[in-house]
Amino acid sequence: MILKVKKLTENAILPQYAHPGDAGADLFSNVNLELESGASVMVKTGIALELPPSTEAQVRPRSGLAAKNQITVLNTPGTIDEGYRGEVCVILINHGKEKFIIEKGMKIAQIVVKPVITVEVEEVEELSDTSRGEGGFGSTGTHADTHANDSF
Repeated sequence: MILKVKKLTENAILPQYAHPGDAGADLFSNVNLELESGASVMVKTGIALELPPSTEAQVRPRSGLAAKNQITVLNTPGTIDEGYRGEVCVILINHGKEKFIIEKGMKIAQIVVKPVITVEVEEVEELSDTSRGEGGFGSTGTHADTHANDSF
């Protein structure tokens, strides 16, 4: 399967897999920015994509940025639809206590290309019963073999 990538600026870097078998390809900043503590910013990558048919690209955080600097993707996973041809941008947020410097060429996120299943939407009067029912939002408890019956 081929992911077609167009450079929108001369110094843009194409997505790159760091290791064979990696699920995500790194995305790189095409700009220099300062990201203040508690702030978010849209970071340009300088690339546009043509995804294979029936796929999407999910923009996901890089674990190293999150663990070391508390920098993550705000709308994770961000979705790039198959038909989108504009510049790929990444919304980063700084959950850390210090200002973070984003430099051109820095790895800022990763993309994972996934298949998309399109469904027909059908309105119904009732849904089928399941053992879970409406339980959610903590209804299974917080430890192994515990089940709380309280949900939001």
